[in-house]
Amino acid sequence: MLSAFAHLAYFTAECLIIVLMLLGLLAGLLALISFSRQAMSGKLEITHLNEGYQDARAQLMEAVATKKQWKDFQHAQKKQIKENALTQATRKKIYVIEFAGDIKASAVAALRREVSVILSVATSADEVVVKLESGGGMVHAYGLATAQLMRLRNHKIPLTVIIDKVAASGGYMMAAVANQIIAAPFAMIGSIGVILQLPNFNRLLKDKNIDFEQITAGNFKRTLTIFGENTEEGRTKMRAELEAIHQQFKQLVAHYRTGIDIDKVATGEHWSASEALSLKLVDGLATSDEFLDARLPNADIYCVRYQLKKSLSEKFFASTGRGIRHLGQSLGIPYIK
Repeated sequence: MLSAFAHLAYFTAECLIIVLMLLGLLAGLLALISFSRQAMSGKLEITHLNEGYQDARAQLMEAVATKKQWKDFQHAQKKQIKENALTQATRKKIYVIEFAGDIKASAVAALRREVSVILSVATSADEVVVKLESGGGMVHAYGLATAQLMRLRNHKIPLTVIIDKVAASGGYMMAAVANQIIAAPFAMIGSIGVILQLPNFNRLLKDKNIDFEQITAGNFKRTLTIFGENTEEGRTKMRAELEAIHQQFKQLVAHYRTGIDIDKVATGEHWSASEALSLKLVDGLATSDEFLDARLPNADIYCVRYQLKKSLSEKFFASTGRGIRHLGQSLGIPYIK
């Protein structure tokens, strides 16, 4: 009976491998078909948060106030609107971007457009606020997202990153670029490290008398593989590559977060924001709502969002589940962790 279960497990694993490979190939084909359409698909959405706040406040006031209170409120609101209109040209402008990061940092496609349009109008007297949520992901993807925020720093635009829930790994790499980092007290911060994990089916293939051929040019064209027999030399090379990425990560954080004890915080651990404050990983404790609400009276706040249309390949990925989204990790792509 045990042998039957073992054979069933092997058969299931083999089928899963074949299905994942076929779905990966199909997804790649769909991506090629839809690439040209995706390049320019989408629209820019601008929301004036001050107006939305005033409308909501007026709606609530109308419901709870007496007639005299409501009349006084309307008079005060009209006066405030008129004063804001007179000072609009000189009032500080805050541009808010929301970045919700997945493993592939897919939101970078919109982020690069949002940063570009803000740079076309913002001055050093303004400010950009990024509401960031991410547990990290692929090194190259989060490296590109971090570089987009560097563009704001390079143009001397004050940059604030606000973390309500989590900014770890690649998420914290992005946050580190900011002039200041604000986090909700229980948000998770840190995890300055790099991880690579992948299964190896070599023993399963040998047990089934299946040969796996891999031909490369260059000693380290492929260090670790999921089907071949991995060597200690390959493992050593991969460890060296991960360490190089980790050092680059540490150097970036130390460059932007002056005074931080980088060796103390770059252990791959994460902390609550309250703990991270004492480690100088963040500069203050507040929610994004608290931070922005306090600035409404003295600044015009605009939410800038580039809404991308989903490509055919993205719709395909959504319908086939998260397993395919993590295919890159199974194939040995390093992750910031």
